Amino acid sequence: MCWSATADLVAGAAVAAVGVTGVVLAPDRRDLPLAALPLLLGAHQIVESAVWSSGGGSGPATVAWAVVALPLLAVWVPAGVLCVAPPRARTRSAVLLAVGVATAVPLAHALATGPVTAEIRGRTVGYTVDLSHPVLLVAGYLLATVGSLLLSGDRRLVVLGLLAAVGAAVCWTLWRLEFISTWCAFAALCSVVLLGWVRARARASSRPHHNA
Repeated sequence: MCWSATADLVAGAAVAAVGVTGVVLAPDRRDLPLAALPLLLGAHQIVESAVWSSGGGSGPATVAWAVVALPLLAVWVPAGVLCVAPPRARTRSAVLLAVGVATAVPLAHALATGPVTAEIRGRTVGYTVDLSHPVLLVAGYLLATVGSLLLSGDRRLVVLGLLAAVGAAVCWTLWRLEFISTWCAFAALCSVVLLGWVRARARASSRPHHNA
């Protein structure tokens, strides 16, 4: 989320471009879900520019934003981590993907059966979804997304997880204060870190392997 329709559109296009670069550079099909994550985040911000332009409400852009933000990311991130997890981390990555799926199901049900509304609040957008057991769902969501990165067994992804944890706390605080929405800057930073991860994977895969 950014502080205006224009900011969301510009930032979304930039983040999506980083995602396209990551997909092109990805050395293996297993890397594609995480390499493409900035592309998804960029599209997410572009969708929110439509929410700004429509003045909020409960239209298709609002629902699309919520679908990406809630059930889709809850599955996408841990699934991407599982694809690239080293053998020592695969079991816990699979468990966290299961947590993501278990969290995504009630989130998707809430979006399909209940109202989803957006309200422009100064330089932020507030979204309202009718959730049962919201504390449990938030805990499952954070465990599946941030937790999967922190427990990925990959140093660069652990750094990304730490950034995600700190950035989520800062963005949520500023959003709750209705001061300004800073998610777009956070998404851009995470996207650059992910691009660095892709490049490191590409360099590692291009090195010659010598058999003893």
